[in-house]
Amino acid sequence: MSFETISVVGLGYIGLPTAAMFASRKKKVIGVDVNQNAVDTINRGEIHIVEPDLDMIVHAAVTEGYLKAVTTPEPADAFLIAVPTPFKECAEGEIPEPDLRFIEAASIAIAPVLKKGDLVILESTSPVGATEQMAEWLAEARSDLTFPQDTGEDADINIAHCPERVLPGHVVRELVENDRVIGGLTIKCSERSVELYKTFVLGDCVITNARTAEMAKLTENSCRDVQIAFANELSIICDKLDINVWELISLANRHPRINILQPGPGVGGHCIAVDPWFIVSKTPSEAKLIHTARQVNDAKPEWVINRVKVAITDFLSANPDKNVKDIVISCYGLAFKANIDDLRESPAVKIVKDIASLHKGHLIVVEPNVNQLPHTLTNIELCNLDSAFKKADIHILLVDHFEFKKEAPSTGIVIDTKGIW
Repeated sequence: MSFETISVVGLGYIGLPTAAMFASRKKKVIGVDVNQNAVDTINRGEIHIVEPDLDMIVHAAVTEGYLKAVTTPEPADAFLIAVPTPFKECAEGEIPEPDLRFIEAASIAIAPVLKKGDLVILESTSPVGATEQMAEWLAEARSDLTFPQDTGEDADINIAHCPERVLPGHVVRELVENDRVIGGLTIKCSERSVELYKTFVLGDCVITNARTAEMAKLTENSCRDVQIAFANELSIICDKLDINVWELISLANRHPRINILQPGPGVGGHCIAVDPWFIVSKTPSEAKLIHTARQVNDAKPEWVINRVKVAITDFLSANPDKNVKDIVISCYGLAFKANIDDLRESPAVKIVKDIASLHKGHLIVVEPNVNQLPHTLTNIELCNLDSAFKKADIHILLVDHFEFKKEAPSTGIVIDTKGIW
């Protein structure tokens, strides 16, 4: 059975590019999102996120009639769920547990329009077992249809998990080129999913089971998290021993079998800062190294804050005629990585927020990829690079946006967490 109409539920950083890629291959695509502003923006042929080349693809798809956005699901042949999977609230020091309420809500939303022969794929990065849970929610909502967990290959509805594996800033290219791991609840579920993705994916579509597919994405990001934790811990050690960590890593990486990553102010984003907890929450006694890496990376922003406190003290010592209220601090970058506008789980945001709570003087933020600061950051000035260089006494580089690589401040105290100044 071919897929003439495809529905993508969740039009964020993954859902919208995915919907656009199907539409670019002349498939009818219905994008679904609860955000009315996002829906209206897309239907004007515009985008509400920052991602290179995506604006042109969406504009063409909407103009040619292959892509539309709605707030309520409509019938389709395949449904891809790409909604957030955040944490449940927990006390400090407790292991965060995944919150699947958005997947549940998406399942309940699409259930009324499902028909025999439809394919449902969970793309959201999820803890092991989430795809099976989604299948149960769908089965509860549509007792008139059969599902793989009960009737196997003969089910009316096929279900699979296929995690996204793209890098923000390169999503359009990587959606096409990267291999995909596809885990169906049955072989037929997997094979139909491969057929769907081959609409635009040039990379290999590798078949496994749903649980392994879920764990594959978590493993990829946990591996990166552990590697970053090593670099971050190394930077703290080098600071204490008065060693330039950037030079040290450069020298160590000359070894043919060593590839140490670059340290930073912490780890952010919707994947690396989140996914390892999905493993730890399921197997807390076994995931010792993964848990420790998370703790190291989550603690790095506090280390940066302590550096800021030292810088304030140093400035006052060098300028006895001034007090704390006279000090202007500028922070460079809010996004969780370079050259994007995504602030999710960003350590830079946490650092700026903490500085705002402790600093009695003027605080500036330079973030070239946003037009306004998030509502959690109050009494802070958003300004351009030149103005910040002129005004600030203390400069804190948090994100290595390409704009910041062009020049460095010529005066003031510099705290460089990315090694470019």
